[in-house]
Amino acid sequence: MATVFQQEIHVALSDLKLQRTIQSATARFGEKRREVIAPDVLPEYQELRDHASRLKQHTLDHLDYYLEMLEARVQERGGHVVWCADAEAAVEAVVAIGREHGVKLAVKSKSMVSEEIHLNEALERNNIEPVETDLGEYIMQLARERPYHIVAPALHKTRGDVADLFVDQLGVERTEEPEELTKIARLILREKFLTADMGISGANFLVAESGAVVLVENEGNIRMTTSAPRVHVAVTGIEKLIPRAADLAVFLKLLGRSGSGQPITSYTSFLSGPRREGEINGPDEFYLLLVDNGRTKVLADEEKRETLHCIRCGACSNVCPVYRRIGGHTYPGAYSGPIGAILTPQFAGLGHEPELPFASSLCGACGEVCPVKIDIPRMLLALRRDVKRGEAREKRWFPEKLAFQGWSWVMRHPWVFERAGLMAQVFLPPQGGDAWIRKGPGPLEAWTDTRDFPPRAPRSFRRLWRERSGKAHKEPAA
Repeated sequence: MATVFQQEIHVALSDLKLQRTIQSATARFGEKRREVIAPDVLPEYQELRDHASRLKQHTLDHLDYYLEMLEARVQERGGHVVWCADAEAAVEAVVAIGREHGVKLAVKSKSMVSEEIHLNEALERNNIEPVETDLGEYIMQLARERPYHIVAPALHKTRGDVADLFVDQLGVERTEEPEELTKIARLILREKFLTADMGISGANFLVAESGAVVLVENEGNIRMTTSAPRVHVAVTGIEKLIPRAADLAVFLKLLGRSGSGQPITSYTSFLSGPRREGEINGPDEFYLLLVDNGRTKVLADEEKRETLHCIRCGACSNVCPVYRRIGGHTYPGAYSGPIGAILTPQFAGLGHEPELPFASSLCGACGEVCPVKIDIPRMLLALRRDVKRGEAREKRWFPEKLAFQGWSWVMRHPWVFERAGLMAQVFLPPQGGDAWIRKGPGPLEAWTDTRDFPPRAPRSFRRLWRERSGKAHKEPAA
C-alpha cells in the first residue's frame, strides 16, 4: 500500500500546471543566483563559503559557551530569554506571554520555526488572532496552506490563483495585476500593524557578543512587526548563533545571493532588546525564545552535526530535480527540498517519515550550491543507512534484499557490469518516440511506480569513452 508521501508525489506529478509553475519559478531563482556569484562579480565566493562553514562549525562546537553569552547580553539590555526544550514548550511560552499582556491580535513575520512548532494553530486555539505579514505567507494563510518554499512561500501560486483567492477571502474586485494585488494586501496589513498587541518574528542570525537578533527581508514588514506592537517575541532555533557582528559580513554576502539572487536584501535589522529611554520606536517588552526541538540531538551526532549549519536560503530546493517535480507540499513537515529530507528525519525521528532520505537522485546539486557547504548527499546516505539498520531492515522483502546483494556484486566487478549492460540492450527499447518504460516487469513494478526507466542509448557510455579517448578496443561480446 502506498504511503501518504507516495500518494502526494503522484498527485503533484499529475498536475501539469503545478509542474510548469515550479519549473519556471525555481529556474528564475537559479539563474539570478548564478549571475550574482559569477567569478567576475564575486571572485571570493568559494572563500566565503569556506569561511562560513568554519564559522558555523566553530559555533556549534562551542554552542553552550555562546548561548550563555547571548543570554547574558539580552538580559543586560532589558530583554527576557526563554529556553524551550520542544515545540510544546515554545507554543506554551508564546501563549503565556500573550495572556500576560492581554494580546488579542499578533502580527507575524516569516518564521520557519513558527511553522515547525505549528504556532498559528495554537494561537487561534487560545483566542489570539495571528496575521502573517510577509506577502507570500499572507497568501498562504488565506489559502489555509503551509509554505511551499523556504524563501518563496507561495511559489506554486500563479497571479490568477492569488486573484481568485483575494476575491474569495477578502471580497475585493478581481485583478491579476501584481501591483494591485500588493496594494490590496498592504492596505489590510497596515491596519493590522497599527492595532496589533504583539509582534512575532524569527531570526536569521543571533549575535552572541551583543545579544542582537538579525533579520533580513525585502518588504519592510519585519521592521513593522518588531517595532509597532508593544511586545516583540522572537522565536528561533538555538543553531542560529554566530559569535560576533563582524562575522555577519560573510553570511550576509551569501544569504541574499543564494536565496533570491540579490547581492544583499533590501532591509537588514539589528534588534537588541526593548525600546530604551528616549527612543521613539520599538516594543516595551522583548522576549527571545530559544527553541531546541531536536537540535541538541543532532548536535550530539558528530557525523550529522553539519546539518545545523543551514541558513535557510532554499538554494538546494531550486536546483533539486526531485523538488522541482514534486514541489514543497509533498514533503511532510515545515521543511521541504533536500534540506527538509535531512532536517525532518533528524528533528522528528526516522520513524516519522523513513522514506524522506530516499527522495533524492543523489545528483549532488544541493551540495554544490549550499552556501555553507553542507554535504547534503552524504547526510542522505547516512540517513538511508540508519533506516536500513533499523526496523525497515528487519521487514525488508527477501527478493528485494537478494536483488540489492546481486546489484552490489555486479557493481564491484566491472567486466560483469559491462556484459550486463550489453544484455540489457536486448530487452530495452531503443531511443525514439515515447520509449520510456512506465511499468517494469515483476518486482521492478514497485521501482517504476515512482519513476520511469529511460530507453537504451544507441551506444554505451564505455563505447563512447573509448571512441573519444582514441582507444580502438572492441566491445566484448554479449
